[in-house]
Amino acid sequence: MIHIDTWLYGELARYGGDKNERVFANPQVELPDGSCLADLLKALGMDTNERGITFINGNLSAMPGLQPDLNHPLKDGDRVAFFHLRSMWPFQYRHGVTMIPEMQQAMLQSEDLGLHHAYDAEEEGQG
Repeated sequence: MIHIDTWLYGELARYGGDKNERVFANPQVELPDGSCLADLLKALGMDTNERGITFINGNLSAMPGLQPDLNHPLKDGDRVAFFHLRSMWPFQYRHGVTMIPEMQQAMLQSEDLGLHHAYDAEEEGQG
């Protein structure tokens, strides 16, 4: 088994055990060895489209409209932070951010290099 230090921010905090929590939660999730990020989402009962910016061990792994991390393997002691879609990340901090390899590849392949300022309602899961 592996243990994942999971951080849930904003509306996602409700997946940490208290359905009324809306600020943050820090559940410690135990998963079988060989699990990936999709397995963590399943254990939390969270739909991947509810999350916005995601970090694995401080490395950007996903953002709205770009989630290449679902098959990213997790290791014992990994720290995963999920931010709600309404969480903002100042644009100027995006340049030079450390990313998991899957995110680097996805950004290089996207038309806008993953750097756009606004998201439409469909991307936010509200369309």
